[in-house]
Amino acid sequence: MDKPGRDHLRKHQFFITPAHPCSYLDGREATTLFLDPRESVSEILYSDLTDLGFRRSGAHLYRPHCQGCSACVPVRIPVDTFEMRRRHRRTLIKNRDLKVVLEPASFQPKYFDLYERYISERHRDGDMYPANADQFRSFLLSPWARTEFLCSYLNGKLVAVGALDHQAHGFSAIYTFFDPDMDDRSLGVFSILQEIELCVEMGLEYLYLGYWIKDCQKMSYKTEYRPLELLVNERWITLR
Repeated sequence: MDKPGRDHLRKHQFFITPAHPCSYLDGREATTLFLDPRESVSEILYSDLTDLGFRRSGAHLYRPHCQGCSACVPVRIPVDTFEMRRRHRRTLIKNRDLKVVLEPASFQPKYFDLYERYISERHRDGDMYPANADQFRSFLLSPWARTEFLCSYLNGKLVAVGALDHQAHGFSAIYTFFDPDMDDRSLGVFSILQEIELCVEMGLEYLYLGYWIKDCQKMSYKTEYRPLELLVNERWITLR
């Protein structure tokens, strides 16, 4: 980000958390930088912070701020140059019977029931288990973000949801959850491909995927979408 952008951010207040166990790497401690929750968050501020590697969880904007560790690398897909692989084409063919609809983000039983099943079967060992309604709201929804759910339906049944924040230059992919009994469909891959297509259709430049961590298996899938841009030392560099 250029210097005027950094000067703009100096007007805002940030806080650093005490050290806590790292959610991604065993045996590590982490600290997190948060934007003051009392701040009024505009779309411009949110977009600027996203370009500096921040993410949203509920109404909070944060970024890893760990001493001596830079394992969490923000990544984004420049959608106009995305190169689809054979696996991606196979996934699209397998799911051509799905209906994809962009819907306003909200708490509804159809969303929560799928979310709860996904967390229970895929993340039972994580800090998101057990899922509950308050957690769903406090994680996926925000009073100031333009959040939408990209929903996939099979014969009228909801099978996948991608929670997306609409920003100035792209969509920020907050979270994806899907029917855990449909492994053969690769619904996580399908959702990302649909999100890339949505960016292209809406004239947006990037799909922000959050953090890639080299030594975290759960994050390894992100390098399958190339070219991929990585934020290193406040500069976006391209991985081909």
